[in-house]
Amino acid sequence: MMLTDRERKNAGIVRGLQAECTVLLKKNGAFPLDGPCRIALYGNGARNTMRGGTGSGEVYSHFTVSIERALEKEDFTITTKEWLDAYDEVLKKCRKEFINDIKRRAKEKHVNPVFEGMGAVMPEPDYNIPLTGEGDVAVYVLSRICGEGNDRVPEKDILLTKTEIKTILKLNRKYEKFMLVLNVGGPVDLTPVLEVENILLLSQLGALTGYAFSDILLGKKTPSGKLATTWVSWNEYPELFDFGDKDDTRYKEGIYVGYRYFNTVGTKLLFPFGYGLSYTDFDVRYQGITHDGEKVTVDFNVENTGNTFGKEVVQVYIAKPSLKLDQPAAVLAGWVKTEKLGAGESTKVSVSFKMSELASYDTGCSSYILEKGDYVIKYGVDSVQLTSCAVVRIPDTVTVREVESSFEGPDFTDFKPESDRKSISDEKCDTGLSEGNNAASNLPVVIIDGKDIPTEKINYDTVTEIPDEVKGLSDEELIYLNIGAFFGGGVGGSMIGNAGRLVAGAAGETTEKLRDKGIPSLSMADGPAGVRISKKYWVDADGAHSVGNTMLEGLSDFLPKPAAIISKLFTSSKPKHGEKIETHYATAIPIGTALAQSWNLKLAERCGDIVGGEMQEFGVHLWLAPAMNIHRHIRCGRNFEYYSEDPLITGRMAAAITKGVQKHRGCGVTIKHFCVNNQEYNRCFNNSMVSERALREIYLKGYEICVKEAQPMTVMSSYNLLNGIHTNERKDLLENILRNEFGFKGIVMTDWLISSVPNYGTKHPASSAARVAAAGGEIVMPGSREDFDDMMSALKDGTLTRSRLEINATRLIRLIRALT
Repeated sequence: MMLTDRERKNAGIVRGLQAECTVLLKKNGAFPLDGPCRIALYGNGARNTMRGGTGSGEVYSHFTVSIERALEKEDFTITTKEWLDAYDEVLKKCRKEFINDIKRRAKEKHVNPVFEGMGAVMPEPDYNIPLTGEGDVAVYVLSRICGEGNDRVPEKDILLTKTEIKTILKLNRKYEKFMLVLNVGGPVDLTPVLEVENILLLSQLGALTGYAFSDILLGKKTPSGKLATTWVSWNEYPELFDFGDKDDTRYKEGIYVGYRYFNTVGTKLLFPFGYGLSYTDFDVRYQGITHDGEKVTVDFNVENTGNTFGKEVVQVYIAKPSLKLDQPAAVLAGWVKTEKLGAGESTKVSVSFKMSELASYDTGCSSYILEKGDYVIKYGVDSVQLTSCAVVRIPDTVTVREVESSFEGPDFTDFKPESDRKSISDEKCDTGLSEGNNAASNLPVVIIDGKDIPTEKINYDTVTEIPDEVKGLSDEELIYLNIGAFFGGGVGGSMIGNAGRLVAGAAGETTEKLRDKGIPSLSMADGPAGVRISKKYWVDADGAHSVGNTMLEGLSDFLPKPAAIISKLFTSSKPKHGEKIETHYATAIPIGTALAQSWNLKLAERCGDIVGGEMQEFGVHLWLAPAMNIHRHIRCGRNFEYYSEDPLITGRMAAAITKGVQKHRGCGVTIKHFCVNNQEYNRCFNNSMVSERALREIYLKGYEICVKEAQPMTVMSSYNLLNGIHTNERKDLLENILRNEFGFKGIVMTDWLISSVPNYGTKHPASSAARVAAAGGEIVMPGSREDFDDMMSALKDGTLTRSRLEINATRLIRLIRALT
C-alpha cells in the first residue's frame, strides 16, 4: 500500500490529536502499561474496530487500523486469536440472516430494499464462545455502529447483550489488570458492568482508531476528553422525551435538554456532562473575577498534582435567577483547556463570556432578556461537581434583542421543574459555606448595569441588489440556477451521494448550463468525518466517473439483482476507451461527537484544515458539513455526526471546523441540518413540534454562534417539518432568523431529493421545490427535471415570482464568484 505524502502527513496529524478526543470514565491506577506484553483481547470491536458511522458520515480512506493490528504493531502478543476467529464466524452467519430479514421486510412493505436497509444496524448477537487464551492483561472492546436513515434501539444497542455482560464481568473478576474499551459513537448503558474499574471511551476516531488505543495503553498519550453528552442508564430516560413517532414528535421537555434536565431534576447519572478523568490528577483554584462592560473574565490556577503529563478542562457554569422565566440548575457559559502540563507543573487560565450570550427568550414580548438578579458563577471539571465562586448582579431586567415572531405554538406546554426540587449539583462555594437559592452573601459580587449591555436592533428590511447580469437571464436560466445540476438517470446515485461530474463520487453540483455565460459549477462532497468521494475514478470528455459502486458500500447487499438493474439505478461504470484509473483517498477525522469531547477548539480547527486542504486537492468547493444538530435523545441514529447536547459547544466546535476549512481558497462548508432534525425515523415527513423558547435557546443557538463567529458559506435546511411546515419552506427561518437576526451572508441549500423520497402513508406532505425557492432557499439539491417543472409551473401561476428567483440567483452567483 503506497500512501501519498499528503495521506502520510495528515495521518500523522490525526494520530497526534486523537487521544484528546477519548474520555477516561473510570480508573484504578493499573494503566498505562510499562510496555508490550501478552494480552487477552476480546470483544466485537477488537478486530472489527469502528472508525465512524455509516451514510454521509462514511469516508473512504486508504486503510483502517484495528485495535488488534495496532497492538501487534506495538509488539503485543495477542493470545486470543482463536476467540477472535470464532467471533468472525458468528458475525458472518448473523449478517446473512440480518440481510435476508431486511429484504423480507422491504417486500412486505412494498419498498425498495435500499431504503429499508439504509442506516440499518445489525443487532449485536448473543453467542457462546469459550474464553480461550491467557494474558498478563485483558481488554474487552465493545463496539456499536450507527448510521444515516435509522435510529438506535434499546435492545442489543444501547443496552449490552447478555453475552457481553457475562463476558465482561468474567474477565473483570479474573484479571487484575482489565480494561473495558468503548468503541462507540454514543452512550451505552453500562449499569450491569459498573464494577469494572478501568473504562475508556475510545469513541470512533477515523482510520487510526486502533493506534489511539495502543498509544493510550502504553502511556504515550493520555486521555484528556470530557463528555459532551450526559450518560444515564436507559431506565432513567424519561418518557417526557418523546421520540420515534412516525408523524409528530413533541419536544415537551422544552429547554430542559440533556444536563439541563438531568442535573435540574436530580436524575441518577452514570457519568455527567463534562466528565472525564486522566492518567494524572489536577487541582483547580479560583483566582478572581473582572469585567469590562458586559464581558466577564474568571481566572483560575490549574496544577497537575499527579505523576504524569496531561491536560485539564476548566468549565464555567451560570445559575440564572428565575423570576418570570424558569431556568435549569446551571448552564455552560464557557470553558478553557490547558496546554499539556507535566507532573507538578501549573498554569493560569481564564474563561471569558458576555452576559448578553446568557439571555433567555421571553415569548411574551418576543425578546431575549436578562432578568434582574444574581447570576451565580460556578466552576468545576464537570457539570455536577461545581463550586460557586462569584456573582454577577444585574439590578434591572435588560432587553438584549427584540425580534419579530410568527411562530405557531405547539399543542402542549413545556415542562417546568418543581420549584422545590433540589438539583444534583454540589452547592459549595469558595468560602466553604453553604449557599441558599442563588444567595450570594459570601461571594464576591460584580454589578453590571443595563447600560453596559447593548440592545441589538434587527433590520428585517434588507434588500438584495440585483445585478444586470441576473436581470438579463431568461426564466429557464434562473430556474436552472435555483436547482442543482442533474444529468438524467435514476435517483439512486443522487440519494447515496454520487451525483457529480466535476469530482467522481461528489454529492452534487450547481448547474453547468450557464458556463458559456461565465458562471461555472460548484462541486459538493459529503461529510462530516472527512471528504466523502469515490476511491477510484476515471475521466473522459463527459467528466469524472466512479469506478464500480464504491459509494454503495454497506448497501450493496440490499440492491436488486441482476447487475443490469443496479447500473440503471446508480451512476458508476468502467473506462470504455482505456482511460487511466486514478485514486483519491481521503483522511478520516474523528466523528463529530469525539471532536466535541476534546473540548479543544484548536484541535477542531486543525481537523478542518485537513479537510480544506484535501478539498483543494480534489477540486471540491463545498463540504456538506459540519453537522450540528443537538443530541436531544440518545436514540438518534446520526448523533455520532453531531457534537453535543449543549448548543454552546455545538456552535463553537462548528465555528472552529468552519474556520479550518474556509482558510483554504475556494473552499466552503455547509452547516446542517437547519433545524430540529433530531430523529432519523421518517425524517422527511416527521413534524418536530417545538416551543419558540426551546427553538431559539437550544436548537437555533448553535447555528447562531457558528454564523456569527465563522460565517459559513452555506447552510443546508433539514427534511423535517417544524410545527407543521417544512423547515426548508419557512421564510421566517431562512430569511428573518438566519439572515436578518444571525447575519448569514451565504446561500441555503436543501437536503437531497426533498420531493422525490417515497411517502409511505405518512401524515404530512413532501416539500415542493417551488415553495422552497419562494421561502428563500437558494438551491434545491441535487436537482431534477421534476424540480424544474415545479418551479416553472409556480412561476406561471404566480406562487413563485421572478424577483424571488433573481434574489436567489444573485446570492448563488456571488458564492460561485467567491469560490472559483
